[in-house]
Amino acid sequence: MAKTATQGRRKAPARGKSKARSSGGGLLPWAVIGIAAIGGIVAHDHWKNIQPMLARQSTPITRDTAEPRAVVKKDAPPKQVALAAPTPKVPVPQSLPQPLPPAAIPTPMIQPIKAVPSPASAAVSEARTVAFGYCGQGAHINCVGDGGVFWYKGEKIVIADMASPAVDRARCDGERRVAFAAKSRLLALLNAGPFTMIAAGKAEPSGAPRVISRDGRSFGAQLINEGLARKPGAAGSAWCA
Repeated sequence: MAKTATQGRRKAPARGKSKARSSGGGLLPWAVIGIAAIGGIVAHDHWKNIQPMLARQSTPITRDTAEPRAVVKKDAPPKQVALAAPTPKVPVPQSLPQPLPPAAIPTPMIQPIKAVPSPASAAVSEARTVAFGYCGQGAHINCVGDGGVFWYKGEKIVIADMASPAVDRARCDGERRVAFAAKSRLLALLNAGPFTMIAAGKAEPSGAPRVISRDGRSFGAQLINEGLARKPGAAGSAWCA
């Protein structure tokens, strides 16, 4: 009985301690709540002064979070940056001063000079191919009258380097035969192709004296060599026996 009493006595103070602990543990939360409420009231009253302080402390944090640092890989080779080649400067062409036009040089008035034909110079004309025939009673344009007379473009031409008998003035039958042969031979020479006429004197009513040739060979010389004409000034009785 004594032991149990002592045990009951010993247990009594333990109960008191537990009550004290339970009462102390219940006051602590209320104290924390009260302090927080008082802090909130103080922060609300002084919010204008506290806000700048919080903004200063928050800016470096946002900068660190907004700007992530580039991660450098140890194994990656460094990037090569191509340098732009300098562009050569193109020289700007300078405008050269334009030369002034030369001053107009006054030219003296040229007076016309009258051409005076010299008597020594002979007129040369080239006759194209023209069809010749025997002259009749009509107009004489391009035709043969005798062995030494013909018309070319309406002009009467007398061969100057020879003399041949005329048909209508023949003194004998032999002279008449030579006259017909010379007339026929001259027609053949004129129709053979182009020929050259060289003036041998002034034109007269009897005709314009000309030297007729082709390729440098005179028609008069050919008729003389063939016995159908003679040189000018020779005796005319050679064709009559």
